[in-house]
Amino acid sequence: MKMVVGLGNPGSEYENTRHNVGFMILDSFIHDFKVEKKFQACVSKMRMGNEEVLFVKPLTFMNLSGIAVHKIAQYYHILPKDILVIQDDLDLTFGTYKLKINSSSGGHNGIKSIISSLQTEGFCRLKIGISHDKRESVIDYVLGKFSKKEINQLKDSSSLYQEIIEYFISYGIEKTMNKFN
Repeated sequence: MKMVVGLGNPGSEYENTRHNVGFMILDSFIHDFKVEKKFQACVSKMRMGNEEVLFVKPLTFMNLSGIAVHKIAQYYHILPKDILVIQDDLDLTFGTYKLKINSSSGGHNGIKSIISSLQTEGFCRLKIGISHDKRESVIDYVLGKFSKKEINQLKDSSSLYQEIIEYFISYGIEKTMNKFN
C-alpha cells in the first residue's frame, strides 16, 4: 500500500495560497474519487494497477501534518518509503520541482511535523517550487495567494505532477527520481 499526501491548510481562507500547493495538486488528481474524513484528514482510497493507494489531505493545519500522516501510516502499516508528500518549497523557482528522500525539513514546518511523528526522514517528497519574494516575510509569502497567471501555470503542469505520482505508485521513489529528476 502507498500513501500520497498533499500538504496544506484546511479552510476557504487558505485556498490558492502558496502553502496549499500540495492540496491543489492532490485535488487535481483525486477530484473524481470518494473522499472520507478520518484520522484527522480527508482520505481517498483507490486501487491503481496492483497497488492500493491512500490519497491524504491532513486537516490538522500545516504545522501538525505529522499527526494525521502518522495515524494513517500506523493504522495501514505503511512504510515511510511508500509515502510521497507533496509540499511547497521556497528555495525552488516557481513551477520547478524536485523529488527527494532522506532529507531534512529545510525549515518547512509541515515536513518537520511529519519527520517528528514518523521519527524518520525516510519518506519521499515532491517539492514544488513557489520561489520567495524576499520583500515579504516567509509567513506572509507562503500564506499569500497565487496570482491568476501562477494558478494557470500550475494547472498546465498538473499532468506532469500526475505522471510523477502515478510513476511513484507503480515503481517506487528510486525509479521515479531517476526518471523525473
